[in-house]
Amino acid sequence: QVQLVESGGGLVQAGGSLRLSCAASRRAISTYTMAWFRQAPGKEREFVAANNWNGGRTSYADSVKGRFTISRDNAKNTVYLQMNSLKPDDTAVYYCAADLTAGIRGWDRVGVTDEYDYWGQGTQVTVSS
Repeated sequence: QVQLVESGGGLVQAGGSLRLSCAASRRAISTYTMAWFRQAPGKEREFVAANNWNGGRTSYADSVKGRFTISRDNAKNTVYLQMNSLKPDDTAVYYCAADLTAGIRGWDRVGVTDEYDYWGQGTQVTVSS
């Protein structure tokens, strides 16, 4: 099993930046598809970004393209989400997810929550206007 722990959330003003980290343990993530999802109060969990095992392939939700960047450091067993130009609509709990086979049936499926077996506990991001 992979254990995931997110950090880096907090309160930031609109237009500001935050970098989230997801530290993995128990298994190396170097063969895993890694992703970020988020869930706002009263809403379903939604896809934010994903990258493949070596970071060479990425996918982003339209709402964050050009503002967020997913990256990974397999040597540190950590995935990052750099969030710039934050908006109040970005306010949510952000979750890290991992799976060995996410996207294997089509890269477009990396945005589907059912593709992932492992999830972190989440970190709160609040963007004030």
